[in-house]
Amino acid sequence: MTAIAAPGRRLLDGNDYKTLALSALGGALEFYDFIIFVFFVTVLGHLFFPPEIPEWVAQLQAFGIFAAGYLARPLGGLIMAHFGDKLGRKRMFTLSILLMALSTLGIAALPTYATIGIAAPILLLAMRVLQGAAIGGEVPGAWTFVSEHVPVHRIGLACGILTCGLTAGILLGSLIATAVNYAFSADDILSFAWRFPFLLGGVFGLVAVYLRRWLEETPVFKEMKARKQLAAELPLKAVLRDHKSATVLSMLLTWMLSGAIVVAILMTPTLLQTLYKIPAKDALTANSIATLFLTLGCVLAGLTVDKVGAGRFFTIGSLFFGAATYYFYSSVASDPASLYPLAALAGFSVGVIGAVPYVMVKAFPAAVRFTGVSFAYNIAYAIFGGLTPLMVTLALKSDPMAHAHYLAFLSLLGAGIGLYLWSKDQH
Repeated sequence: MTAIAAPGRRLLDGNDYKTLALSALGGALEFYDFIIFVFFVTVLGHLFFPPEIPEWVAQLQAFGIFAAGYLARPLGGLIMAHFGDKLGRKRMFTLSILLMALSTLGIAALPTYATIGIAAPILLLAMRVLQGAAIGGEVPGAWTFVSEHVPVHRIGLACGILTCGLTAGILLGSLIATAVNYAFSADDILSFAWRFPFLLGGVFGLVAVYLRRWLEETPVFKEMKARKQLAAELPLKAVLRDHKSATVLSMLLTWMLSGAIVVAILMTPTLLQTLYKIPAKDALTANSIATLFLTLGCVLAGLTVDKVGAGRFFTIGSLFFGAATYYFYSSVASDPASLYPLAALAGFSVGVIGAVPYVMVKAFPAAVRFTGVSFAYNIAYAIFGGLTPLMVTLALKSDPMAHAHYLAFLSLLGAGIGLYLWSKDQH
């Protein structure tokens, strides 16, 4: 098996910091492009569907187009991962962000239903599918890319910093959406201002494409190419035949990651308003604080997993995540004054996901690493990222703490994975 990273160094050097900075910045900007859609679903529902249909139907259809981006992730990710294992990490790493930039600019320029009729939602769906394909290649590609650049003892930190960048993209999207709503009236947003966040995202993406010109191909891929050790067959075939346990492990970790993000970050503003009667302004502020502390938690998680190993980290870190989020949801109703500090604690605990890619990139050999990580991550995210909101919403009808119980279950899943990895470390 080819080494996962440069084995002769223990510390990060100047090139590593440049690689991490450019990769994390690009990831943040690309994730902003992918997530900004959800902050303008109501507006897009008004603009891209017939005015005579009920508002809730238009919103439902707009959310369906948003979800299409998740469904497109596996296909786009697998195609890019295939060529990433065959032709090089850097090429696909750059292609993913270019595709995201162009599709986001496409949304910004789309004519609405009032102009071109039924073609408007069809074109919006097409742009969203391209966004999904792009993000499907970006995330596993970024994890693979940085893990093969840095010293083996800094893989956790590198992946944690990169995951911090991705979650920062969510925060950036929230802040831009808030700024647009403060700067423009509702009529102005419907008229023209809704285009600005997408236009800005497209420009961000093109800047990131330019910056990634300065990145170099990973030493691991260069070595495999020089030694003619690239995958001789279809990489996905090798993954499914020879690396079933690594695939299952990675999919379970992705379940934990996707569930934590969807419930604790994306759904919580709505939950705070509907279940706990917290004003929208306070709920959104609390969520921004939680997301900020999530980014910090991702970096600390990566730093810690390098020092203590994946087994110990996930056993303890997952239980902390479950306890902190459960305490947040069970206490905020009775003590509204604690909303912000408890949101910070809960968001920080979700940072345990920053160590997920550490396990995934080490689970697959270099020849099929990009494909293995991409297949496991994107398939699991499409399933659990899509089903989690539905399952939690339905469960809330009979259990008012269903969201907290779901996260508690995921924390036990993470702790179980930690014990499994711990047992392997001891052998």
